[in-house]
Amino acid sequence: MTGSILILTGPPGAGKSTVADILARQSETPAVHLHTDDFYDRYIKSGYVLPWLPESQKQNEVVTNVIAGAACGYAAGGYFTLVDGIVGPWFLAPYRQAAAAKNIALHYAVLRPADADIAFARVRQRGTHGLKAEGPVRELFRQFSDLGALEKHAFDAGAMNAQETAAALARKVESGEFRLA
Repeated sequence: MTGSILILTGPPGAGKSTVADILARQSETPAVHLHTDDFYDRYIKSGYVLPWLPESQKQNEVVTNVIAGAACGYAAGGYFTLVDGIVGPWFLAPYRQAAAAKNIALHYAVLRPADADIAFARVRQRGTHGLKAEGPVRELFRQFSDLGALEKHAFDAGAMNAQETAAALARKVESGEFRLA
């Protein structure tokens, strides 16, 4: 997976960060884990808008372009690059364009818990980080419920623990099953 990008996404509570961390640490090649939340709440010091609000559209477009550029920069340098965060189909264009410009393999996997109640229960259990408001969590779950043409990129890890999920995802990425054209 050297020099490739895996966008690991899904609704809050899907296990994205945990699985991405496992994949990065267990990679046999150099690996980078880009947590998209960092590009928002850690780096924007003034003018930050909560990314799920309608008025955040311009901010979200800028941040998505920055993350896509960073991911491609690492991948072009030979790193297996994991992008972990809310990257719905509506945010894929910058990643596709940046990866195509540098001839980088781009993979897309959507972790999806069985239902919104499971996702929200996981969100309530985590520490201080991440989105915790029930309304936005359930809305994001709904938005990831039907991926249309990208439905084959959905992955239900409900019966697996994080290690098993990471192993199964690694196999699917290596096989090319989650590669975007």
